[in-house]
Amino acid sequence: MHTGGEPVRIILEGYPKFEQQPILAVRRALQKSYDHLRKALMWEPRGHADMYGLLRVQAEREDSAFGVIFMHNEGYSTMCGHATIAIGKAAVDLGWVEKTLPMTRFKIDAPCGQLDVSCVIENGEVTKVSFLNVPSFYVGNFETNFDRYGKINYDLAYGGAFYAYADVDQFGLQCLPSDGQALVALGRKLKAHVQAKNQQIKHPREADLSFLYGCIFREDSDNDAVHSRNVCIFADGELDRSATGSGVSGRAAILHAKGLLDPNQAIRIESLLESYMDVEIQSVVNFEGKEAIIPKVSGIAYYTGKHEFWLDDHDPLKGGFLIR
Repeated sequence: MHTGGEPVRIILEGYPKFEQQPILAVRRALQKSYDHLRKALMWEPRGHADMYGLLRVQAEREDSAFGVIFMHNEGYSTMCGHATIAIGKAAVDLGWVEKTLPMTRFKIDAPCGQLDVSCVIENGEVTKVSFLNVPSFYVGNFETNFDRYGKINYDLAYGGAFYAYADVDQFGLQCLPSDGQALVALGRKLKAHVQAKNQQIKHPREADLSFLYGCIFREDSDNDAVHSRNVCIFADGELDRSATGSGVSGRAAILHAKGLLDPNQAIRIESLLESYMDVEIQSVVNFEGKEAIIPKVSGIAYYTGKHEFWLDDHDPLKGGFLIR
């Protein structure tokens, strides 16, 4: 499937089965014992450097329909909005949840917490998927001396994963496909810099969530229907083709903290492909002593195909590889 141009490979069979347990524990087990399967499916020759994947597992909570593990070229995400939108549609179409009209609602357990998913059904088809994300919060604005650019500013926020948000004009670039490779190179450097320098990348509950997942470059839009444009560089230099669901969640938290976005006020954020996601603040909550928001993110995904992959024991490259 793809959401806004960003691929997601939903794994249906072939992985070991895990008993009901915390999703973060399943994530750790995959990292330790089954990472060769991630590499085989995400990396070349079956995938590519920007491939993304999702594995359905047993739910952690009794009121959740199932759990999900997100994966990419570097490892395992704690949250992914574009994949949540895709699996929301697929769950209805594949009969994993009971279809109810005009809207089907169910909950999913992700590494970052429980997600509340709503699928709009029109003429028997899923036409829009929304999800309520986990509490998302603004950490602060920071100034740093970075590379050849001197002093730059960025915001740090959490939307199921931590991101550094920087205005792209500080680097003489634009959020356009023509600057895609330059943004990848910049994002990899900035991510490493912020991860090393910023001591506030700490989740208040889970150490497994306390890392910088990526950098999001932003710029204003001249389209009156669009608030702004995002380009997210995450994992090991992956460029998100979508507007980034966890990214727009953190973005909404930043805007709310700065008095620029009120509850129930929806904005549209687009990607470098001009695909988009809508985000609004469903509610404002207290999360471990700090103000946070519950973002509602909406979009739609599409099917691209169904595949069967083989791993030949005689193949010296069966484990996968990446050439950047």
